[in-house]
Amino acid sequence: MKITVVGLGKIGLPLAVQFARSGHHVFGADVNQNVVDLVNSGTEPFPGEEHLAEYLSEAVAAGQLTAQTNTADAVAKSDAVVVVVPLFVDEDARPDFAWMDSATSDIAGGLRKENSTLVIYETTLPVGTTRNRWKPKLEQESGLTEGQDFHVVFSPERVLTGRVFEDLRKYPKLLGGLGNEGARRATEFYEQVLQFDQRPDLERGNGVWDLGSAEAAEMAKLAETTYRDVNIGLANQFGVFAAKNGIDVYEVIEASNSQPYSHIHRPGIAVGGHCIPVYPRLYLWNDPDATVVRAAREANAAMPSYTVGLAVGAAGGSLAGKKAVVLGVAYRGGVKETAFSGVFATIEALREAGAEVTVHDPMYSDEELRGFEWEPYALGDHVDVAVLQADHASYRELSADDLPGVSIVVDGRRVLDADRFGSATFLVVGRPAEGSDD
Repeated sequence: MKITVVGLGKIGLPLAVQFARSGHHVFGADVNQNVVDLVNSGTEPFPGEEHLAEYLSEAVAAGQLTAQTNTADAVAKSDAVVVVVPLFVDEDARPDFAWMDSATSDIAGGLRKENSTLVIYETTLPVGTTRNRWKPKLEQESGLTEGQDFHVVFSPERVLTGRVFEDLRKYPKLLGGLGNEGARRATEFYEQVLQFDQRPDLERGNGVWDLGSAEAAEMAKLAETTYRDVNIGLANQFGVFAAKNGIDVYEVIEASNSQPYSHIHRPGIAVGGHCIPVYPRLYLWNDPDATVVRAAREANAAMPSYTVGLAVGAAGGSLAGKKAVVLGVAYRGGVKETAFSGVFATIEALREAGAEVTVHDPMYSDEELRGFEWEPYALGDHVDVAVLQADHASYRELSADDLPGVSIVVDGRRVLDADRFGSATFLVVGRPAEGSDD
């Protein structure tokens, strides 16, 4: 097959490489000329994705993958088009479709009746978007008829950055078409471009799952991610209550989860990334009466302030005049990405408490940190307060020697060793203070 992947970001580019490695010719389309140039040179545009550098270089050298900025031209040469363009959401749960609208217009310009092109959207969407927004837009701007001249399907990406190739094998590929023919063709498409691990735990088995409609596939992605946000919100509320009452919530969670019907997640300083804090907002856009979802989102959004509040309480009510460091700006350990990271709210809360704030992250240079208008911190410099925001592996070995003068340590991810910090007040989200009797 000839396949166009629209959007060569942290999901789209690994997908394009995966398709190429499966023996197909792939056109990568992206509006960023620098990204296109790097891809065509066989160079990964971003670090941190396992195997991407190696696989990309091989695919480009073999002539299986080329990139270009002209999406319509690429689509016109293709049997299938996979769309992985970002959808942004504001704090009021309103989607901003601008980038996807533009990409869809470009795709429409490349559709040809004789190609009977298969168009698959993988970007997570509110329920009904594929049928009610993309289908009419493609039809209107191409002059063609969906289900007859081309076919539209929704199939959500279900991978995490950093391990895309592993996750593509691990999880069933969900899809739903606007018609039976589109769903049939999409099933055949993914069976040719993906390989699946055996999953004896799944009654249906691993592979391509047709959910019967685009709406069901759209909701499945929102549901699986919203579940995690709601679960974390519950864990955070448990953690706040437990700490106030002298209880270690982690012992409670371990005990509760020893029963097979309990799957409580872990509390923490923040829920970040492109997915977990975003997709519940897309669900709320469809279902504004979802009080459970809204309450969980509010609970999780409040955690950075709560976590900083632990330090403020330990300092006697103010951090005025104290030098504080936020450890980790990434939204999760091992990933160089700040999308919806808790670092922003954590810094804001520390500044409101009067602290002089610096930041540290082993994945970012000082120049990159200053690009966010933050003051970089170097391990070994004097500091009074430390708040761990991202669970980078290297932080597990930190001690008081790395943070000279530190008197208050707040571990927002439960990764530090309290014994390494001597007499400093050591606090963990979800646990009473060290030595506390109440």
